[in-house]
Amino acid sequence: MSSTPSIANIPSPEGATPAMAQWFALKAQEPDALLFFRMGDFYELFFADAEAASMALDISLTARGKHRDEPIPMCGVPVAAAPAYLARLIRRGFRVAVAEQTEAPRKPGESTQKGPLSRAIVRLVTPGTLTEDELLEAGRQNLLLALARPAKRGKTAAPIGAAWIDISTGAFETAVVTATELPELLARLEPAEILADSNLAPPEYAARVAPNVSVPPIDSAKQQMARAFSVAQISVLGDFGDEEIIACAMALDYVRRSQAGNMPRLSRPLRIGEAGTLGLDPATRASLDLLQARDGSSTHTLLDAVDRTVTAAGQRLLAQWIAAPITNSGLIAERQEAWQWLLTVPGLNGSLATALRRTPDLARALGRLSTGRGQPRDLAAIRDALATADIFVSLIRPACDDQTPALIRKLCAGLYGRADAVFERLQSALAEELPPKIEDGGVIAKGFDADLDRYRSLRDDSRKTLTALQGQYAEQYGINNLKIRHHAQLGYIIETSTTHAAKLRDRPELSFRQGTANLARFSTDELAEIDRAILNAGERASVLERQIFNGLVAQAVAHPALPELAELFALTDVLHSAAILAQGGDWCRPQVTDDQAFHLEACRHPVVEAALDRGARFIPNDCALPPAHRVMLLTGPNMAGKSTFLRQTALAVILAQAGLPVPARKAQIGVVDRLFSRVGAADDLARGRSTFMVEMTETAAILRQAGPRSLVVVDEIGRGTATLDGLAIAWATLEALHSQLGARTIFATHFHELGSLSDSMPRLTPYTMAVKEWRGEVVFQHEVRKGAARKSWGVHVAQLAGVPEPVVKRASRLLAALERDQSRAAPSLPLFDANMHEEPAHDPLRDALETLDPDALSPREALQKLYDLKKLALEQNGPLA
Repeated sequence: MSSTPSIANIPSPEGATPAMAQWFALKAQEPDALLFFRMGDFYELFFADAEAASMALDISLTARGKHRDEPIPMCGVPVAAAPAYLARLIRRGFRVAVAEQTEAPRKPGESTQKGPLSRAIVRLVTPGTLTEDELLEAGRQNLLLALARPAKRGKTAAPIGAAWIDISTGAFETAVVTATELPELLARLEPAEILADSNLAPPEYAARVAPNVSVPPIDSAKQQMARAFSVAQISVLGDFGDEEIIACAMALDYVRRSQAGNMPRLSRPLRIGEAGTLGLDPATRASLDLLQARDGSSTHTLLDAVDRTVTAAGQRLLAQWIAAPITNSGLIAERQEAWQWLLTVPGLNGSLATALRRTPDLARALGRLSTGRGQPRDLAAIRDALATADIFVSLIRPACDDQTPALIRKLCAGLYGRADAVFERLQSALAEELPPKIEDGGVIAKGFDADLDRYRSLRDDSRKTLTALQGQYAEQYGINNLKIRHHAQLGYIIETSTTHAAKLRDRPELSFRQGTANLARFSTDELAEIDRAILNAGERASVLERQIFNGLVAQAVAHPALPELAELFALTDVLHSAAILAQGGDWCRPQVTDDQAFHLEACRHPVVEAALDRGARFIPNDCALPPAHRVMLLTGPNMAGKSTFLRQTALAVILAQAGLPVPARKAQIGVVDRLFSRVGAADDLARGRSTFMVEMTETAAILRQAGPRSLVVVDEIGRGTATLDGLAIAWATLEALHSQLGARTIFATHFHELGSLSDSMPRLTPYTMAVKEWRGEVVFQHEVRKGAARKSWGVHVAQLAGVPEPVVKRASRLLAALERDQSRAAPSLPLFDANMHEEPAHDPLRDALETLDPDALSPREALQKLYDLKKLALEQNGPLA
């Protein structure tokens, strides 16, 4: 947000014209936002706002008038095209205040306008307060997150209150986290905008922090929260801590400010217990590409691979399930039973898909209506959604019996007849053909309101009268091309060419009103009367239609069942998506238990499999981590599939605990409380951390947080430093995971020496990626087998990567020589000696050889050194045989 111009870049308002004085006053209300200042059919920006917007939007920077003898920089965008420009500015991190005319221009015949039209800021558009479809991603939540820590508990160890709102759907949730848990929450939510003191938000989220956020005292926060939900005591809403209440108040105040004082429809805040959610730290989320790939796109992600939803609301809910898998085996089973039941009813999934395609996004339609920006299509969306609810019930209910899963019965009960009164009223009130905007008219059906029909009839019949009158005047005055037209200032007039004007000037019933080089305009008392009738009838029809529309909106927004219906539509879509995914036969319903079992049979990586070329086959693998052998040591060459195997195991856990099918023949998973995936590493240059430092930071997090119910999948710990240092770190880490933390672990490494630790670590089992040598070529079989790798085949991988042939051959020769030297060395690495903790024995002969400098010796000195060395050898090892 730092790219937004500051008021410091704006000159003093002293001496401004009336219109610019109005601009200065509005700009002072939102100094950190670009001001879209409505002037006619354009939003205009001035001074530093114009300079910033012209660069961001790549539009021309011009000037309008002068201020204090200096040209005023100006640029503008058409009102009709504003959403597209707003979207670009929001993506660039700007906030935009929209100032509209709040006073209508004077009508013809009324007193002249004095000074500029009144204007006010009607909307503050920020990344976290979007409602328009043009500005939102249909399948993703758009969250505003507030973070607070009470002033009296300002220490870093104090809990942090978090409250997040999706204003586009009305969802409102809270949580309490510690400072160490906050990055995990942020990674799960990925908020579009953050309200917090600068010392609360981690540095990587600094660009999302809104400027000038005030933190209210607790008493004020309680009052604000109670007013927002019309309750006397906030205890009615739930048991919230002070830090949560303050965060809620911050979010509510910001939302109200963004809507120019109006509060949209929001669900009552729901406290989310982190204890029921699978722990996933930011590094794990980044490693697994759950919702977003590392290039920022949504392709080649887990969501993309498993998404079979039909609606945007369903996709948003599926993304939430994947982002926050649960640890309650009962709730997991409830989801599984529901989508599995859908598979048992012939033809049901196809019928549901057809109905889902006709289901509008009810949640976001309600969101727009509640903010006062709803249009006829949003009311139609509610009508159509309610009609679809009845269709869902008619499809599902006939197949239900006493054995039907609880979640399916909940769907039927929640969808049936919940808002019949609203549906019947909308069905009778809305016209069949709806205009895009309420201002266009024709929204309310004929016959719904007698007064509206009468005004419309007066308006339309008067226009018919005008058509007849035009023919009458043409015949009466003998002018065939005479026309009756409407003029903005003159109203309805007779218009003819100057050639025929002479015939009309002397007519007493005609009044000459205006002349141009080619045209002459006249009026009559009859035309003036018709003009007043049409104007009054049209205005009354427009005002009454708006009133009826607003009444329908108020009835829909106030109905308590509609938000729940929106959730049930999304749930239906996600269950249908899971059933479609499972019906192919190569995805299974995993058995999720409360013990520490872990067995995957013929498991696959869903993202890699989805990206394979047609005809290519993914090689599945088993993975067994029973309590007696809960640590898998995985060796093998690069390119053989270690990383894929690690990630597919982690993704299987996420899918299973999200309540979704798993890409395996069979799966049994004891509930995992925390999942750690450290696969692949990169520099963090922005924070001055090397690859090795990043690796060690992530390893430290694992060792401090993992426990017996965790799953840890790590790759190549220790590779970023010297060989012996890396080997020592890898060994110590493996020891801690095996013997101290007791976590289910897959530990992939190139340190083949670690394989010998299976003797001292009874729960460790060595596995390797299968490799076959055939006629001088190496074939990676992508299979996981018991045993240890014999070598790394690094030279072969270098050849595959295109390293020049001379370099590859030279590397092969050097490798062969190094392997011969290593085979001659009788002792093993000191790391694996039985007395590894003892200091190495002193070796006088070695010391003498290391200090010897042959080039510095005279012949006599060299001969003496030989005698001395022979003596040392005899003393140390005895006579030579």
